[in-house]
Amino acid sequence: MRPSPTIVRIVASGLLVACGGDSSGPSVVPCNPSGGQSVTLALGQYQSIPPVANAGCLSFSGNASLIDSAIYLLAPQLATDSSGATAPFVLDGDTLHVAAAVQAALGAPSQARDAGLRFHDFLRRQERTQWTDLPPAPPAAAPLARGAAQTPPPTVGSTRTFSVCRNVTCSAFQSVTATAKTVTGHLAIYLDNAAPAGGLTQTDFDSLATVFDTRLYALDTTAFGRESDVDTNTVVAVLMTNVVNRLVTKAACAQTGFVAGFFFGADIDPAFRNDPRFNHGEVFYSIVADPDSTLSCAHSVSQLLRLVPVTFVHEFQHMISYNQHVLVRGGAPQAVWLDEGLSHLAEELGGRSYLPGDPTTFSNYAIGNLFNAYGYLDSSGTHFLAFSEGIGSLGERGAAWLFVRYLADQFAADTDFAAVAAFTRSLVQTNLLGGTLVTAVTGEPFATVVGRWALANYVSDLPGFAPPPELQYVSWSFRATYASLHAQRPTTFPKPFPLTPPASLGSAVSQSGLLRAGSAWYALAAQAPSAPGFTLLFSGPGGAALPAVLVPRLNVIKIR
Repeated sequence: MRPSPTIVRIVASGLLVACGGDSSGPSVVPCNPSGGQSVTLALGQYQSIPPVANAGCLSFSGNASLIDSAIYLLAPQLATDSSGATAPFVLDGDTLHVAAAVQAALGAPSQARDAGLRFHDFLRRQERTQWTDLPPAPPAAAPLARGAAQTPPPTVGSTRTFSVCRNVTCSAFQSVTATAKTVTGHLAIYLDNAAPAGGLTQTDFDSLATVFDTRLYALDTTAFGRESDVDTNTVVAVLMTNVVNRLVTKAACAQTGFVAGFFFGADIDPAFRNDPRFNHGEVFYSIVADPDSTLSCAHSVSQLLRLVPVTFVHEFQHMISYNQHVLVRGGAPQAVWLDEGLSHLAEELGGRSYLPGDPTTFSNYAIGNLFNAYGYLDSSGTHFLAFSEGIGSLGERGAAWLFVRYLADQFAADTDFAAVAAFTRSLVQTNLLGGTLVTAVTGEPFATVVGRWALANYVSDLPGFAPPPELQYVSWSFRATYASLHAQRPTTFPKPFPLTPPASLGSAVSQSGLLRAGSAWYALAAQAPSAPGFTLLFSGPGGAALPAVLVPRLNVIKIR
């Protein structure tokens, strides 16, 4: 679904963080501590503070140490799952700065620029809006036969005609005739009869089928639940077709990337069972190998064998989730940000299934998530966690993966696959959505969980600091991981660790911008030995109250 950086060997040990903020905007009123909130923290203690008393004026106690500095991590946040919600904010110390209005345009929401990601967002948005952007259905056809008996799975060499989205808005469809190249267990791989020369060999098809059926199918269905079988043929069809390659032109591919594969929920949605545009069965659509670039940009056989399994394990989670929420329970699809986080976790779980013996293949599955998470942590204030349908960025996919990974680390019974899978099934086999679901499965308010996650992104493996267990990732040491990636590919990973908050004396803190749902900005506030206390104003522009409905919080932890 996105171009990925050059594959590099990942060191699965290190720490992790989130991103820095904008220090350009000041408040227009000083903080008045009278009636404000007092903040007194010992080393390692933290608070999640709602800005209610005195419009968010917070008074930090003096530093009692005669020899050591005190350092606080500050993480202003909207602790809400209200997708796409925003609020302008200021976070200012006692030192008055040159007055300037806070502009909502500061750090405007980042739009998805990658072609594959935009198409992916389009499909997920259509699932949640009942396909309202698709053109009207053609005249109704005769109802499809739905016998009680199972339909036999296809046989190798048999042909089938599919209907495939011909453009990224699915305003037109193309008929494709394809031949079953391999059928094994729960999968049938079809190849477009018009596929270019120089593509996969029969050995390649058999190898992919083995990976899909014995590893990825078993992994996804164990971790998330069963897919539907609306066509009663017992298999998921993998259609490799020229049409997917042509969703992006050769010229655009070089600039915006390409669509590697997708799942189309309308194929299994019972509302469209008689619509001839859809295939009325479980289908995963994939690019074909095209080494000579006859359809769009070139895709070698080796690239296809490396990329398509990662895309499959991601999209198959979406297929399972749609079945569990819509078909099995008659509800709405999962909130897009949480659904994406689960699919990105599926990629990681696919990679971990190769450890410890094959770290190279693990890296192939994991590198996309690490690349996306780097983008989030490097500039978290400009990204959502709870992004709205149709608005997304690779960084926001990184945030969603980090959050679901944190949930599994904190609330699964153990770190082994069986325990993680038991937890992730609870996130999929339900009719609850978004933050309501997180609250139900964790037993903690969503605001509490997301606030702790925001702090964990910086302090989890912070050198020389022992964070509380609830502020830790267990399965990753992100600082060591990113340090390794930085050493190998400094142009792709420019910093040893992406989250580098701006640092200042507490009295000189000056940060402003736009808070985005679920996400946080970051700053470090220091006190010299024996320094007096300082105050911070956390509010909307001009001292206005932040909207309580969006659950604004200033997360604070004393790290020194």
